[in-house]
Amino acid sequence: MSQRNVLITGATSGIGLRTAECFIADGWNVWVTGRDAARTREVAASLHARSLTLDVTDTASIAAAAAAVGELDALVNNAGIQPDFSTPLLEADAELVRNAYETNVVGVVAVTNAFVPLLRRSRAPRIVNVSSGTASFAWSTGPNPQFDWEATADSGGRYAVYRSTKAALNALTLYYAQTLSREGFKVNSTAPGARATRLNTSQRGGDAAAAAPEIVRLAGLPDDGPTGAFFSYDGTVVPW
Repeated sequence: MSQRNVLITGATSGIGLRTAECFIADGWNVWVTGRDAARTREVAASLHARSLTLDVTDTASIAAAAAAVGELDALVNNAGIQPDFSTPLLEADAELVRNAYETNVVGVVAVTNAFVPLLRRSRAPRIVNVSSGTASFAWSTGPNPQFDWEATADSGGRYAVYRSTKAALNALTLYYAQTLSREGFKVNSTAPGARATRLNTSQRGGDAAAAAPEIVRLAGLPDDGPTGAFFSYDGTVVPW
């Protein structure tokens, strides 16, 4: 098999960066993307990867990035933002909600639609959406050791904006999988687990590198692999 090509949004730090490293170790050609052009070039150079400036909330930036990429086998929608967790749902203003959805949901649609034409040229096109276990409706109802905030009635509300964007992302994962299934696409979500990143302002969680192998696995699924599914970082299925 010829060397495969993957593009990762938000790849200059955290899970995106560690995922880029994992792809390179697995023999992929990697497009490292980020909003900060200088930082993106610096990271790409350190990895011997390709650099591309990409802001998922800017249609012109997305179009320019898609025009710059030739062959693509996998797209990893990793870029995302995390609203202030201390804001209760009943106090969340429209701007906070709008900004979260603009990046975490609308941005994914815009990027995916722009790069699908390139992915169609691949023999095995794959899309991986980096979601969150906190988006699982099953895990969010009833006692669940996955979440330690269930001990207090109002705790879930403080996470609701972010969690709802990732639930919407999971819905998009399913609908893209259904839409593109006849063309050989595999589209799946992954829950990376709590990771210590710049996005995770609580400073809780393990090494971001632990989330990367599952993303790489989903990007390289065989023809008989799953699509329209939600997986934890350890490869187990997460209930919707």
